[in-house]
Amino acid sequence: MPSPTNRLWIVATPLGNPGDLSPRACHILSSADLVLAEDTRRTARLLAQCGVEVHRLLSFHDHNEKERQEGVLRMLRHGSTIALVSDAGTPLMADPGYRLVRACRKEGLPVSPLPGPSAPITALSAAGIAPLPYSFLGFLPRDNSGRDTIFKTFAAIPGTLIFFERKDRLKESLLHAATILGPREMAICRELTKEHEEFILTRLEAAANLSDNLLGELTIIIGPPEQHLRTPQNDVLLRLREELTIGGKPREIARRVQDMVCGWSGKEIYGLLHTLLHK
Repeated sequence: MPSPTNRLWIVATPLGNPGDLSPRACHILSSADLVLAEDTRRTARLLAQCGVEVHRLLSFHDHNEKERQEGVLRMLRHGSTIALVSDAGTPLMADPGYRLVRACRKEGLPVSPLPGPSAPITALSAAGIAPLPYSFLGFLPRDNSGRDTIFKTFAAIPGTLIFFERKDRLKESLLHAATILGPREMAICRELTKEHEEFILTRLEAAANLSDNLLGELTIIIGPPEQHLRTPQNDVLLRLREELTIGGKPREIARRVQDMVCGWSGKEIYGLLHTLLHK
């Protein structure tokens, strides 16, 4: 196998099964002058499992990317070969490295991808949910308003949504998603490529019934909008106007209308009603 030319290599690593590290990736990692790793301990364990020895391993993560970048660029300018890996999967997919790659491109320093495992693609390939088009959202924001903003932005886009979520925030995030996105297919994909790999195929509107003890790395897939199950907005507005003439408190009207339509949360309907009342 020829020696890698001097450049920055973006190297995909296994999601969980060490056997998924390709021979080419092993060669690049062992030949590089420096390997940048999100978590050096985790990468060191993987390399040991695969029998790969590297010249030098250096941490490169969200908290030190900015301060480490100039030193890395300096090495590349002087002809070094550097490999960038994340904890698992393809770097830059919700992991650090984007700024470094962008800086290399601006300076004309060569960057080459070494493809391999990617959690969003791996999950999508085996979930049985419509794969195209899809939008990858990375890790969701930690706060409710941030998550709601994300879901509202993508609510009307006719495609599948993929994102990562931590187990302690999973149910809360999915309940928020259900109120905004409406009824949809959903797959919770956990421990991909590992011994306890599991695909939980369910419905987004059934998120409240999920176990609170889903452990491991979680990739969430939410299917495209089911327009035939969601009452058109104009019809909802018509119902609201009719119920306004009957009377009642705003929240009572919103609840009545919610019982008449499909795919709308009480919060959404109350928002429409609020708009009508303040025109």
